[in-house]
Amino acid sequence: MEYILSLSYGKDSLACLGAIEQLSWPLDRIVHAEVWATDTIHADLPPMVEFKDHADRIIQERWGIEVEHVRGRLTYEQAFYWVLGGNKRPGEIYGWPFPSGPYCNSDVKMPGLDKVETKGNIIYLGIAVDEPNRFHSLSDKKRSPLVEAGWTEADCRRWCEGQGLLSPIYTTATRGGCWFCHNQSVGQLRLLRRNYPELWALMLKWDSDSPVTFRPGHRETKQKTIINSDGEEETIFEDGEYIPGHTVHDFDRRFQMEDEGLIYPDDKIFRWDMLDKELNYRWF
Repeated sequence: MEYILSLSYGKDSLACLGAIEQLSWPLDRIVHAEVWATDTIHADLPPMVEFKDHADRIIQERWGIEVEHVRGRLTYEQAFYWVLGGNKRPGEIYGWPFPSGPYCNSDVKMPGLDKVETKGNIIYLGIAVDEPNRFHSLSDKKRSPLVEAGWTEADCRRWCEGQGLLSPIYTTATRGGCWFCHNQSVGQLRLLRRNYPELWALMLKWDSDSPVTFRPGHRETKQKTIINSDGEEETIFEDGEYIPGHTVHDFDRRFQMEDEGLIYPDDKIFRWDMLDKELNYRWF
């Protein structure tokens, strides 16, 4: 049996090192699930790649443990271009993942950790004592040093600051997750296009090849109150208007309009149908 810290490089998982020391718990290994966009391009933005190297050196020097960077057999790009079989879109590639049960987690990230989370090992997770909504992830085999030590998220941040281990995601606009994530905000996509045009160009290439949109379409749900057969009020839900999905190229056109001064990034009146109109003046 081994005692293993699952490290994400966020403040909570890094602060587990301090809590483990405080509790005098054993620690045999530190493991990080590494995701790659392609065979040669990290899923992390350059500032995070540099921070991971910096943190690894500090951990090696102070705790004498070399962080293991484990990866699955597939890069994101390989999973993206995986050809489907069976009855569901046979012969097509996956393209962009769906928000629910995305392959980027199940097929790209988690297989690397599956090799570590074997039966009998104890896994330490970075869940703070003031995150009770995450306690369901804990068990006899998955434990949180932070909960046992009574450390809050604020405690974790202070500890990381004191150790020189605070990630740039907390002090700059650097994204902490994969730069190609389909769940990231419009603001993060805007920064990616502005600061890393070579990565944005790769996003556009993938987008051209994808059979599904980057942001999937969805149908709105409307809440309605009715009087049922017993004369009592009852809330029901009905399908509303269908909201079409949007491609990376749609976002690129939107950002181009911002560059040209046709709209501002913080415009409250922005509508996607503006992209289909010839705009020779600013919308008010």
